Amino acid sequence: MNALTRLESAVQSGLDDLPFVRVSGVVREVTPTHFRVAGLSSHLTLGACVGVEAGGRQLIGEVVRLDEGGATVKPFDERVPIGLGAPAHLARTLAFRPHADWKGRVIGALGQPLDGLGPLTLGDEARALEADPPEAMTRARIHKPLRTGVRVIDLFTPLCEGQRIGIFAGSGVGKSTLLAMLARCEGFDTIVIALVGERGREVREFLEGPLAPNRHRSVVVVATSDESAMMRRLAPRAGFAVAEYFRDRGEQVLLIVDSVTRYAHAARDVALAAGEPAVARGYAPSVFSTLPRLLERAGPGPDGAGAISAIFSVLVDGDDHNDPVADAVRGTLDGHIVLDRAIGDQGRFPAVNVLRSVSRLADLVWSPEERDLIRRLRSLIARFEDTRDLRLMGGYHPGADPELDQAVKVVPRIYEALSQYADAPPSREPFAELAQAIRG
Repeated sequence: MNALTRLESAVQSGLDDLPFVRVSGVVREVTPTHFRVAGLSSHLTLGACVGVEAGGRQLIGEVVRLDEGGATVKPFDERVPIGLGAPAHLARTLAFRPHADWKGRVIGALGQPLDGLGPLTLGDEARALEADPPEAMTRARIHKPLRTGVRVIDLFTPLCEGQRIGIFAGSGVGKSTLLAMLARCEGFDTIVIALVGERGREVREFLEGPLAPNRHRSVVVVATSDESAMMRRLAPRAGFAVAEYFRDRGEQVLLIVDSVTRYAHAARDVALAAGEPAVARGYAPSVFSTLPRLLERAGPGPDGAGAISAIFSVLVDGDDHNDPVADAVRGTLDGHIVLDRAIGDQGRFPAVNVLRSVSRLADLVWSPEERDLIRRLRSLIARFEDTRDLRLMGGYHPGADPELDQAVKVVPRIYEALSQYADAPPSREPFAELAQAIRG
């Protein structure tokens, strides 16, 4: 596309956004989390955007509830003061116009550049942030193995291109570090990372640290923890819109969302502001209906398109893996990797509990011999862990149980082989490396 064509596209886009008539109303109620608008209800639908003149600039919010008395609007920026009687008008629905030049850029949840590298190039096609997943019968089948370079994952929970997997962990167990290691994964044309509710300090550290070698092929969407619930709820959807754009171009895309739990927290805040009841540990019913709709957007695309391989981090509150959000996400994804605090306390990282971690597509990766070996190793690890207290009390005597003797000899070597720090080179031949460690 030459400069003249880009200029024509930009002018046409501006004309499309310029309404001939602006439908207006007024603000009648203001709370710390939302405001109410009267006079617009007949022109609005759920999810529509409303603009309000406040603090000398325009504030945009989303309609989360409608009734005859007015509309409840949740603003994207809650820090701008809104007064009673402020004029409100119907605004254009949010949409993204991704472009191939977005690789290497850092953007906000509303599509604004955050990296100081100038304005973003806008694509020709607008993409809705609330898009439907591909229809089930149009999706391509998953068949190609994916090598992550993280030894414990490639051995015990191997992945495939187009798979969706979750990393479940409490705070401070190494979840973000493992995600950074997975971001080095080769074989992808584009990496899209959605940082949801992340600490502002860690964003630049992540970009200039683990992601630096792959920054040129990455698009990073950021909504930090100090931003509003609407922005944190919007960030994963924006990440999906960008990933779907590159998928439809035929590219293999790696999507990383950190974390789905913070997205659920933001969706809960929005649902409670809309008047929904809290039914499960404070979560409203709509939270559990939006999660599958969001997660299903990842995976293989239609035949002829690319695929979105997705890794979602799930922060389990209080290390409770039966948390409602963790349960809902686990039942939707194609596998889960559990990080155990007790393993991390022993100094073994990544702190993956191989007995509780599952990849539902592992049989597409393992050969029959590898599958039998992994099953045998799982059995030895389970035997080793089940008898830990017995051995600490001195109740273990070598020679009484040959299987336990083998577990006591082999499992510590397995644990040593599975340890892999963030600055270590990626694993190339995980089974050969494991065999060498067991031979000792």
